Amino acid sequence: MSEIRIEHAKKVYSGDNVVIPDLSLTVKDGSLFTLLGPSGCGKTTLLRMIAGFNSIEGGSFYFGDTKINDTDPSKRNIGMVFQNYAIFPHMTVRDNVAFGLKQRKVPKDEIKERTDKYLQLMQISQFADRKPDQLSGGQQQRVALARALVINPDVLLMDEPLSNLDAKLRLEMRQVIRDIQHRVGITTVYVTHDQEEAMAISDRIAVMNHGVIQQVGVPRELYHRPRNEFVATFIGKTNMCNAKLVHIDGVATLVLGEVRLPMSQLNSCTDQDVRVSIRPEEFIKSGEGPFEATVLDSVYLGSTTDYFMKTSFSDRIQVTVESTFEENVRPGETVRLDVNVAKINVLSADGQRNLMEGVA
Repeated sequence: MSEIRIEHAKKVYSGDNVVIPDLSLTVKDGSLFTLLGPSGCGKTTLLRMIAGFNSIEGGSFYFGDTKINDTDPSKRNIGMVFQNYAIFPHMTVRDNVAFGLKQRKVPKDEIKERTDKYLQLMQISQFADRKPDQLSGGQQQRVALARALVINPDVLLMDEPLSNLDAKLRLEMRQVIRDIQHRVGITTVYVTHDQEEAMAISDRIAVMNHGVIQQVGVPRELYHRPRNEFVATFIGKTNMCNAKLVHIDGVATLVLGEVRLPMSQLNSCTDQDVRVSIRPEEFIKSGEGPFEATVLDSVYLGSTTDYFMKTSFSDRIQVTVESTFEENVRPGETVRLDVNVAKINVLSADGQRNLMEGVA
């Protein structure tokens, strides 16, 4: 196992197409670290730089104290899991898992012992003599994961490994990956564009956009205290609204439409225009709430219902509430809303900075 350290990485394609301008990052030894972002943000490019599949135009990459910039990919002792599985169709499950060990000329008895261990760990022992075309997608991905781990790599790299699976299998496999990673304790870098998947499996997440890391933190930090508007809108759902921050009798106050909300935690901030992020579940239907809202539409999702409403501060907000057997508000009706002020995030007018205390 190894800590991964990246210092001032730069990646350039086709002369002047800078994909990653200047990126520094540390992945702690034994952690499951996710690179999360939209398509084209540079996350897979960074993963391939770690693996040695892409050239490095600037910066330094380390496994532990060893600089690996010029180390051949085959010498980096990495395990790799791809979205298309990349297992050999003409080989049995057992031969697929054992492939890397045979390439390393490991003794036969040790090959069998280690192969059996990972077949059991991945719960695919009963399929050992089958060919890949006799397996489901989830079973094939377990084979790919076993093959990557059996060589005892220092680092495990996973590139969108669940994107080809259906929704139910994705839920099953992300739990498998998290459980196995924790049991084996291998340093893992996981790439995905699916924020729910990242939140479910990761110890820490780096949110990327245009080759720049927007924020690094544990899932709870990213969700409740996003560093900027991009993170707030990319991680989960949120309502972004324009507002003003003013001081009234020495207390910072958020003016949202016609309502004033005391925000003493922002007392040190100057009066200014701001952007406000409010998660849909932080609105509360309350007969005495300060906000009046008109219901535009609703979407029933089983345990919760999403309402879309018009207010004095926004033409359309989303409000998520626990579902009832009978829908109790319908389009055109007026309701009153309160808000959980402790969960509000107040950002600078350009959306680049969270003004709340304690944001990394």
